[in-house]
Amino acid sequence: MRTALVIGTGLIGTSVALALAGRGVRVYLSDHDPDRARTAAALGGGTVDEPEGPVDLAVVAVPPAHVARTIADAMRRGVARGFLDVASVKGGPRRELEALGCSLTRYLGTHPMAGAERSGPLAGTADLFEGRPWVLTPTSTTDTEVLNLALELVALCRAVPVVMDADAHDRAVALVSHTPQLLSSMVAARLEAADETAVRLCGQGIRDVTRIAASDPALWVDILSANPGPVADILAAVATDLDETVRALRALQSADDAKRRDGTQGIEDVLRRGNAGRERVPGKHGAAPAAYETVSVLIGDQPGELARIFADAGRAGVNIEDVRIEHATGQQAGVIQLFVEPLAAPGLTAALREKGWSIRQ
Repeated sequence: MRTALVIGTGLIGTSVALALAGRGVRVYLSDHDPDRARTAAALGGGTVDEPEGPVDLAVVAVPPAHVARTIADAMRRGVARGFLDVASVKGGPRRELEALGCSLTRYLGTHPMAGAERSGPLAGTADLFEGRPWVLTPTSTTDTEVLNLALELVALCRAVPVVMDADAHDRAVALVSHTPQLLSSMVAARLEAADETAVRLCGQGIRDVTRIAASDPALWVDILSANPGPVADILAAVATDLDETVRALRALQSADDAKRRDGTQGIEDVLRRGNAGRERVPGKHGAAPAAYETVSVLIGDQPGELARIFADAGRAGVNIEDVRIEHATGQQAGVIQLFVEPLAAPGLTAALREKGWSIRQ
């Protein structure tokens, strides 16, 4: 691939442009808002000049509701040899393209499984897709050249290609992406009118659950509008669990021993099923989840502290598999949780204590 046109310079489009430009591809940028395209260009994502002729690949990075018409227009103008989109919904845009009378031989629907709470070109990064799955949904009519261009794009962005049926993809992202967004927003919404004293008690648990609730509402209205059925199906199943959980909690308030036992069993059931589901979430590098030991260390909120603790762990010969920081409310300190192989935990604990770190039990 020598040339590409990125249509839509938000987070995903700009990140694609930065990745391609950084690997020697001549990238042209287009957006309905010229300022966004100029911003992406200023970041090093390419040029806002018009291409002199058809480019190798057009990457359409617009909201799902606008994908089909944007691609149809680009095809009509003959701007590229191949066309793909990066929207988070695949079945709907493809059916819309068919309804518009477009040939699907030069089109391939794709979805990079990466993103951030922030949006717009300034949020774009060249490494956004590194190591992340990138779904490709070819059909029996997809031209081999277009598929190869898509695979080359994924390789240049250092992502991992995953081939799926378009409708199967939409059901999958409803479960692993779209429903979690709504549930996170619903939990965060409880905080809007909460007493300030309660909000000040927020710990890492509520931060984890509500992190993605900071996402752009307008963007998510577009996404959910393109995939409402599968999301509604999953939410209906969640609602059933919620009803059962509410009944179990009410039973725990009863003076009747049998009802309290039923309530305990109901709560335990949903928690155990949650354990079982969580164990299926892929672990590091997409491998099976691993059981790590946690070494918790008190750390000050000052320059160089993270670098120092990582350096001390390195000198102890211990690889940090994962890390999490819990910030202390009202203090310039927190607890850093270092996740390591179980056999490495005692040695790391001893080494950090020797260096003067305060280990939390």
